[in-house]
Amino acid sequence: MGPLYPQELLSGEYNLLFAFLIGIGFGFALEASGFTNTRKLAGVFYGYDATVIKVFFTAAITALIGLFILHYMGWIDITATFFPRTFWIPTLVGGAIMGLGFIIGGFCPGTSLTAAVTGKIDAMVFIVGVMIGIFTFIFSFKAWAGLRAAGNLGRVNLPQWLGIKEGLFIFLFTIIAIVTFFFFQKWQNSWKPKMEQKDLDDLGL
Repeated sequence: MGPLYPQELLSGEYNLLFAFLIGIGFGFALEASGFTNTRKLAGVFYGYDATVIKVFFTAAITALIGLFILHYMGWIDITATFFPRTFWIPTLVGGAIMGLGFIIGGFCPGTSLTAAVTGKIDAMVFIVGVMIGIFTFIFSFKAWAGLRAAGNLGRVNLPQWLGIKEGLFIFLFTIIAIVTFFFFQKWQNSWKPKMEQKDLDDLGL
């Protein structure tokens, strides 16, 4: 069975159509979850809002368990799912740059596009910055050849890299997520009185 497009069970045109519809749904979910609010997004780095951690951990766990069950039941061939080779050094560097941009701008690429659609000017400025970064990387692509090739681990996922079974990894990841939820919620609750006071101060009350 699936993935459908790599096995030619779905045409390229329908593949793009489904991608478009899923993208619209994803953008709607981001807006409905409040992810176009820079304070909510940046709050995960400062500790006063754990929504981002909860949503992304929940999404990852749902995808992990869902794919594992579908593969186990023979409804999907997970080996036919594409994922690129892992270069851990540039991944860390890129993640640090994106995280810094996240803190400074209050958006990631996806949330900035969603926020821009709703008319937020800061999101539009953020997108301009993203485009500058993209074209800067494109025109200096050869200069980063050494960094891009550093830390090549091949086509490997986390369970393979750790040398454990996929089911055990999913179980451990779920436990880690639950513990993370608990501690982040405790941290968030400690910030709640301060944030409520700040909101009152902003309103001049």
